[in-house]
Amino acid sequence: MTADRAFAITWTETDLKLVEAIPDQRVRRLISQRADQLARSPAQQGKPLIGELAGFRSVRAVGQRYRIVSRVERREVTVLSVAVGGRRGGDRSDIYELARKLLRQGLLR
Repeated sequence: MTADRAFAITWTETDLKLVEAIPDQRVRRLISQRADQLARSPAQQGKPLIGELAGFRSVRAVGQRYRIVSRVERREVTVLSVAVGGRRGGDRSDIYELARKLLRQGLLR
């Protein structure tokens, strides 16, 4: 696959609810703009996750404050955004903790 081929960005229902729950419209817009940037070369952006979240990638949005957890699906030429939220290490509301919980519940594919 060439680097100039555009990927479609797909948001999960859970992901959309997480973004809608962010009270600041400017932050929501910046997250959406960052997700749109994943349409070009998504496998070169962010970092691959490990452990239970192996196969997913994380990119920063709105500076260091938010993360977009996604998976690149090459067969469908899509980037599936599965979770958006703040990074709060050790906190139950941490985006990676939330993504692991969604994965265990079978809400991430």
